[in-house]
Amino acid sequence: MPHSRKQDPSDPLSRKQTRLEEGFERFLWYSRFMVLLAVVPSLLGALALFIIATLDILEVVIDAWVYYVAGGSEDIHDTVVTDVIVAVDMYLIAIVLMIFGTGVYKLFVSRLELAEQRDSPHPFNVQSLDQLKDKIARVVILAVIIEFFRAVVGISFANPLDAIYLALSVLALAAALYLMSLAHRGE
Repeated sequence: MPHSRKQDPSDPLSRKQTRLEEGFERFLWYSRFMVLLAVVPSLLGALALFIIATLDILEVVIDAWVYYVAGGSEDIHDTVVTDVIVAVDMYLIAIVLMIFGTGVYKLFVSRLELAEQRDSPHPFNVQSLDQLKDKIARVVILAVIIEFFRAVVGISFANPLDAIYLALSVLALAAALYLMSLAHRGE
């Protein structure tokens, strides 16, 4: 609502109100840096997940080397697929944290000049919170699908109905991926 009385620079009350308003607006403007409390831990969490997933993959490679080349006795076939799927899932969650951290930084703190020089579909190029949520949702959906496949690897069917449920689940995931690709075809 506009001020009902005119601002008179010589009026001490008006000057005090203006200084108070400017001070409060300055406080509001600098409060945007509070998002760094989300940005920095997100990026550190992403780094931790990248390291953990990479070490897990290296462990799979070492186990495979020991089994096939060094003649190890422990069979890796029961665990290798699950271990790789878990590592890929961690990579995807790390990517979600990176997209979130950089997107929030760009939206609230400052533009990312290097990201803006790249193609607009780059994950770090977000223009709004809705676009950030959309990019994160895509990666989260992939992570959920990976988690689904990790769960499917160890399934043993008790009856034929279980196999039908699995087939319907895979069909639903395929439909979700198809619909997601239709929604983002123009990008």
